Amino acid sequence: MTNFVIAPPPQAAIAVSGDSKTFPVRRIWCVGRNYLEHVREMGNDERAPPFFFAKHADMIAPDGATIPYPPITKDFHHEVELVVALKSGGLHISAERALDCVWGYGCGIDLTRRDLQIASRKKEQPWEIGKSFDHSAPCGALAPAATIGHPTKGKIWLSVNGTQKQTGDLSEMIWNVPEIIAKLSMQVELASGDIIMTGTPAGVAALSPGDKIECGIDGIGTLKVTIGEPA
Repeated sequence: MTNFVIAPPPQAAIAVSGDSKTFPVRRIWCVGRNYLEHVREMGNDERAPPFFFAKHADMIAPDGATIPYPPITKDFHHEVELVVALKSGGLHISAERALDCVWGYGCGIDLTRRDLQIASRKKEQPWEIGKSFDHSAPCGALAPAATIGHPTKGKIWLSVNGTQKQTGDLSEMIWNVPEIIAKLSMQVELASGDIIMTGTPAGVAALSPGDKIECGIDGIGTLKVTIGEPA
């Protein structure tokens, strides 16, 4: 057994639907600009391909969590997304065999400090300050692909305080799941425990303390979180 000079951090994990076991998270990859209407609402070039950024595994928040309103932002946004959980990986995975790497699917939210993201983009700086912060990756329970298959269509939606804000369909993704896995594996070696958040439909909007968020993807699952006061 390895001896550490300090206690190792706990393993980040996501619940599994209908199971007491959990899915261990290694890395979180996120796809930017993968629904056309969201590309348009953000004023970006709709001809540009999606790209990737990362969050840390310990930024996962579970279903039912109260998430503190994050520091240094005045424009805190929700982005509901299909989550893809990998059971294997590699480099240069072909789109034809990409789904062999998928363990299951879930519903997640890419929480975003939009003002900081936009400021970084204008300065041509990395997006971490806007995307990668504590509790910024809520994820609902994963549904095994062995049970539900590999969905290519289905409503994806998010409501705040009972009012629907985002709605779309998985069929509207610019890049589908096999293409995302293939493209990402060209720049980094994927592995079991990696999750990929696959982009958000239109309707992103600001959140405030006290807001109750509910979201879901037909045939996959749902997720509820509450925005709390600043830590």
